[in-house]
Amino acid sequence: MNIITILVDSLNKDCLSIYNPDTVCRTPNITRLAQRCQVYDNHFVGSLPCMPARREIMAGRKEFLWRPWGGLEVFDPRLPKEIAKTGMSTAMVTDHYHYWEEEANGYMQGFQSLHMVRGHEVDGWKVPDPNKEDPQWVKNVAKYRAAEHIRQYAANVADFKGEEDYFAPRVLQGACDWLDENARKGPFFLHVECFDVHEPFDVPEPYASMYTDGKKDDFNIWPPYQVYADLERFMNETTPEELDFLRAQYMGKVTMMDTWLGRLMAKMDALDLWDDTMIVFTTDHGHDLGERRAFGKQFPHYDSHANIPMLIWHPKNPGNGARVDGLSQTVDLFATLIDAAGGQVPDANRHSKSLMPMVMGTGDSPHEALIYGTFGQGLCVTDGDWTMFRAPVEGQPLFTYSTAISRPLIVDNPVDGRVGRPPEPPAEQGRFDPSVDLPLWKTPITIDPRTHQSFLYDRNSDPAQETNLWDSDDQNRRRMMNLARRMMDEEGYPPEQLSRLGMDDPTLSAL
Repeated sequence: MNIITILVDSLNKDCLSIYNPDTVCRTPNITRLAQRCQVYDNHFVGSLPCMPARREIMAGRKEFLWRPWGGLEVFDPRLPKEIAKTGMSTAMVTDHYHYWEEEANGYMQGFQSLHMVRGHEVDGWKVPDPNKEDPQWVKNVAKYRAAEHIRQYAANVADFKGEEDYFAPRVLQGACDWLDENARKGPFFLHVECFDVHEPFDVPEPYASMYTDGKKDDFNIWPPYQVYADLERFMNETTPEELDFLRAQYMGKVTMMDTWLGRLMAKMDALDLWDDTMIVFTTDHGHDLGERRAFGKQFPHYDSHANIPMLIWHPKNPGNGARVDGLSQTVDLFATLIDAAGGQVPDANRHSKSLMPMVMGTGDSPHEALIYGTFGQGLCVTDGDWTMFRAPVEGQPLFTYSTAISRPLIVDNPVDGRVGRPPEPPAEQGRFDPSVDLPLWKTPITIDPRTHQSFLYDRNSDPAQETNLWDSDDQNRRRMMNLARRMMDEEGYPPEQLSRLGMDDPTLSAL
């Protein structure tokens, strides 16, 4: 059997009619794919954002309590290498340029075949012309973000003529080309990853005007969100028209991706692959678009970006659109894909649980509950019915743990600087993680949490998570705190995280 994973960055459930029948966003090919698949309703993020999520997929390790964005650790198993042990060839087609940055080394090197589509976001592909005046849309973004970032993107796309030059089309066409050349050479694992529908929200016609009459010279196509003061200033100065335009461009990107996903599905038809190919279609996280005066995928991790889409097709158990209600999480893809390939999930796997019993209809979810979050922020927990966001306590220490001393790409408001600043000297080295048979560097770091307020929501009666019950529902708050502590004890954590997250109350349940 073959396996194809399709990972579309920053894809919101709310834009997909299979999850939101009232959406105006057009995704006929995702709908058509869903009619074959199981549709997972309670699939959640784990570690956010981009590369922490990919460490979960590629190594089966949830990291948000231990370290920020970084490369694979020397002790991490590598998903493509584990699958290759079964005799399958492995390949990746992607424009996700973080894979080839210094701060994310190790993720793509395990694939036997690699096709890199250059130029998305701030990928250093083309050289910006310092003598060229910035177009208005670049100036609009530079008002709130580092000008060199949007200038790099503008240089990368300056020569694009039509939609076939843009990123999702090039990735999905690249996957089609790979299948043409390799699908008949034996069983394969093909990982197809689109950085779209990630920002900047720049999309060509006919998609740019599909949901709006606005023009990008009139608005900002890349609002800030990592730096709190920049986001606050933008939200104070933006207009309803600009927010509507941003959402329209986001939906345009979704529809463009969907159009080219249709080409990949047509290629599977032409090569007669459906009967012997498993498909997993999902994302790493969603992207809030101004809700609650927020953009991106930052803590608190509301369902709007934390409850994410996933479709799974298995030729031996066609889903035919069946809904799956059981809990699942990004980290589970590691064990699931190895299991599906007929491989042995390595002992080094820390957190991933195979979903194959759910996929094959022989078992239920392996999860009682899920914890998730961003390093340096709070802890989120859900049991499917309730969700709690436990904010950090003020004044508590925070450390990173890694076998490497590196310059991590922190994307959530570090107090002591951003990308490129050397880390603080490590406090000590030791065997801090009992699941790792190597010493780790323990390095102090200071990050400004987004909030010190905690939240509790009933997902059944309040699916939009608008009514915070933290102060009014003592019973469920206590129950979710106990559940969070049990999940932490099961999955592991540095000891200082107990006091930092207010989980050191001796009356809380522990394993």
